[in-house]
Amino acid sequence: MIPRPTLPRPNGFNLPTNIPSPSRQHAPAEVKQSPVVHYTFLLIGLSLLVFVLRKLDSVLLPILFAGLLAVLLLPLVVRLENWKFPRIWAIIVTLLLVIVALTGLFYLFGTQLMSLRDEWPKLQAKSLEYFDSVQQWASLKFGYEPMSKEELIDSSMKSVKKSAGGFLGSTLSTTAGVLSVTTLIPIYIFCFLYYRDHMRQFLFRFVAPDKRTSVLHTMDNIQTVVQAYIQGLLTVIVVVSVLNAIGLLLLGVKFAIFFAVFASVLAIIPYIGIMVGSAIPALVTLVETGSPGKAAAVVGVFVFVQFLEGNFITPMITGSKVSINPMAAIIALILGGELWGTPGMILSIPLVAVLKVVFDSGKATEPWGFLLGDVTDGEDTQADTSDDNPGFFAKAWRMIKRM
Repeated sequence: MIPRPTLPRPNGFNLPTNIPSPSRQHAPAEVKQSPVVHYTFLLIGLSLLVFVLRKLDSVLLPILFAGLLAVLLLPLVVRLENWKFPRIWAIIVTLLLVIVALTGLFYLFGTQLMSLRDEWPKLQAKSLEYFDSVQQWASLKFGYEPMSKEELIDSSMKSVKKSAGGFLGSTLSTTAGVLSVTTLIPIYIFCFLYYRDHMRQFLFRFVAPDKRTSVLHTMDNIQTVVQAYIQGLLTVIVVVSVLNAIGLLLLGVKFAIFFAVFASVLAIIPYIGIMVGSAIPALVTLVETGSPGKAAAVVGVFVFVQFLEGNFITPMITGSKVSINPMAAIIALILGGELWGTPGMILSIPLVAVLKVVFDSGKATEPWGFLLGDVTDGEDTQADTSDDNPGFFAKAWRMIKRM
């Protein structure tokens, strides 16, 4: 039997060093992660998040729309509950009021669209005549060979026939998606409003009892600011729509109400919205009247109203509670369109506003909120005393809100 090898006795030469004594407790050495590895995992996580958001768009979009609308409708539900309405009936009455208001808006837009459809053949004929006159002018001025009306119509019909199948399929799928979302959103809104206390208690389960007061304060602050932002945004759209409609009606523009509301909704998009919102009614006016001066006057109306909106209306209504800088708004619109299409563009600015409020509520994320905010929000200036000494427009707006 072979004997087992034995280790030599420890002496001054082979005795291990830097061994902690058994009586002391030593924490394990901290492993520092390389910045490259850290940011690599961060990019992988963001890529997976974008992939999941795109794959689950049919599930997430109705929930996000319902969440924003539930925050917007919460004050009305609470007021009805204070009037001794049961919570279920308060929510049902609120939803019925919203449905009635949306039905009225759809009816108004429907009548305008029907009138526009009836006028479309006349506009098409006049546009062809105007296009022919422009071609004749270009031919005399620059030697350009004009295209005949028949060639223009044939080329247009070929392009329409080529894309008709895909357009019809996309229209049917979009209509089916809108109908399914329309049925889901009221259900989600009802659930958000009815189970709001339960969801708040769910969030409290993640927080220690001694920190729940501060968390409750932060949640209430986020809810108040988001409500003020969305309500202010809708109020701005209404005011701008009225001003646009007054200007277009004074100029005698056809479909003035439709174009006024259309441009006011697009005016949410900084810089780009006013260009798109004014170009379409200006072109229709140019084709209808043949007067470049009147078309320029239409553009002037929108530019003037946009000036009032940016310098007086929005600062008085929304104030400085949530102010998104134009660069962040444009990037959010582009990313929202790439992620979820048109619904993503609609949700992008409210979601950025929510993110800014959430970022501003924490010390670690406050720089990101500063990045999303407007330039004037971060200037190191003296305290703003405009609220203590309000100007004429601020006093007028306060009097209107008290009425």
